[in-house]
Amino acid sequence: MNTNNTHTNKNQPKTQAKLGASEPKGKTIKLGIDVHLDPYVVVRIVDGGTPQPPQRFGPPEFLLWVAKQIRLAKNVFTCYEAGPFGYSLHRKLEKMGVTNYVVRPRNWDEYGKKVKTDKRDAQQLALHLDRYVNGNQDAFCVVRVPTAEQEQARSISRQRESFQCEKQRLAAQGRSHALYYGEHIEGEWWQEQVWKPLAAQLPPIVVNLLEPLRRLIGALEVELKSRTQEVQAAAPEQLPIGLGKLSSEILEREVADWNRFQNRRQVGSYTGLCPSEDSSSQRRFQGSINKHGNRRLRPVLVECLWRLCRFQPEYRVVKKWRAELLNPKTSRPRRKKIIVEMARSFAVDWWRVRTGRCKAQDLGLKLQPPSANAKPKKSRRAASTSPQNK
Repeated sequence: MNTNNTHTNKNQPKTQAKLGASEPKGKTIKLGIDVHLDPYVVVRIVDGGTPQPPQRFGPPEFLLWVAKQIRLAKNVFTCYEAGPFGYSLHRKLEKMGVTNYVVRPRNWDEYGKKVKTDKRDAQQLALHLDRYVNGNQDAFCVVRVPTAEQEQARSISRQRESFQCEKQRLAAQGRSHALYYGEHIEGEWWQEQVWKPLAAQLPPIVVNLLEPLRRLIGALEVELKSRTQEVQAAAPEQLPIGLGKLSSEILEREVADWNRFQNRRQVGSYTGLCPSEDSSSQRRFQGSINKHGNRRLRPVLVECLWRLCRFQPEYRVVKKWRAELLNPKTSRPRRKKIIVEMARSFAVDWWRVRTGRCKAQDLGLKLQPPSANAKPKKSRRAASTSPQNK
């Protein structure tokens, strides 16, 4: 079989399948996959050989070709970058018996040649996969694949976030239209009680431009409220005062499984709230946060800590920094840095609580009193181990 062909047609996979029986079998086959909507660009490495020239497949033909690779080797390893196509390909490959890795996207042009093509990306994926399989754990960063249930729950909360961002974008667009014609509007200008007196003062062209935006924002607010209620309904009743149901549930859905972390350093790293560092010999410099983690956790944690400073004065992290926060000589940038450090510490503490290492009361956190009409909810851990789910 000639696997050095970089251009294929519709009939080529059939030809490859016929000639596949004559190929020599190897111990391992590694496939670097550059995934796109239609063509999958794949580079293969057999055992410890050199990367073979890239091949192009449609999604159905690619799965048939992978099935043939399983018959040609004892172990088949694949990898592709996380992206807009989710984890459906990963689950299909795992079901076929392939060991697949979803890796963090990166710029594979390590030497700055400024040449980026699908063939080069697929080749670099295959080369790094070869190193990773041979024991180099730093060859690339493997992304944790959530379960189907976790992925669906996270998609709901992320759609809610996208609705919120779209609402803010449309509101800003309306203020921009008004400013272009010399008018200045503030606040929630689209609300009915604000819009009626405001429209009487604005030029007709501005009113004409803002009316469609008002309707779009109104429809978004309805969907946003529905999604918010859906997310909040899944949160437990008893939470620390200051940690709302929405914030709590977003943290749960983004992390998916608190037991995935083995120590506090992994938790802090996942938040992206750790300081950047540039140290060499006797010199050490720490700068702003590295933002190397889940970007959706940071605003939730920071917002939560501002509330905890108000409602949880006995929380150990708040007690540590409360004096400096209340000091009138403390500058505003310094307060922001303190809140960021507190947010990172709270994420570690909440990991300890969620994994049963301690109780919230042990940390000085007061829980909200249980509601009289609240129905007992089965915990997620208990639900996952119930006989019905086994």
